Amino acid sequence: MGTKHIITVARQFGSGGRDIAKSLAQELGIKFYDKELISLAAKESGMNPEVFEKIDEQATNSLLYSLSMGLYNFGNGFSAVGDLPVNDKLYILQHKMIKRLAEEGPCVILGRCADYILKDYPNVISIFINADMEYRKNRAIKYHNVDKKRAEQIVNKTDKNRANYYSFYSGQKWGQAQNYDLCINSGKMTQGDAVALIKTYVNLLDK
Repeated sequence: MGTKHIITVARQFGSGGRDIAKSLAQELGIKFYDKELISLAAKESGMNPEVFEKIDEQATNSLLYSLSMGLYNFGNGFSAVGDLPVNDKLYILQHKMIKRLAEEGPCVILGRCADYILKDYPNVISIFINADMEYRKNRAIKYHNVDKKRAEQIVNKTDKNRANYYSFYSGQKWGQAQNYDLCINSGKMTQGDAVALIKTYVNLLDK
């Protein structure tokens, strides 16, 4: 079963959102983009992907200055991009990649403000995956090798980084229901059920 839609998935840390997104792409028979966006951005810029890995989904304050000085316009290319800090270079390159991939055809894109970047595309479905703290702490300890004593702190810090990144580059609030088409509490169901629920929603919109 395929789809004509681009599906963007934002997720709280420890919610299993990445696994759900990847499984969804497999079930639909379409491409899945997560860290691949870093590789593509590195290839485009000629930079070492390890540099981008360290600052992925983190914002800086420098872009505000660049925008205020008119050095960069998201709608009109990459003027003065060489002068920007690496965080902003990565965002700009990923912004370009996400649009390019969306134009190539159906796929699932994880995080990185994809829902905002593609907000004007008619065939985009935006999903947000959340869960309660206890569920996310347990997953962080089990799957991300997070120290048990610091699990809640790390979950909160990672979410704060993602929220700041999203807010900084989109001007919207991360995780707020009105910014997404479908919000799912992954702690209330199995991964398979979450994928099935999203597939049912996608099928409805594909009709």
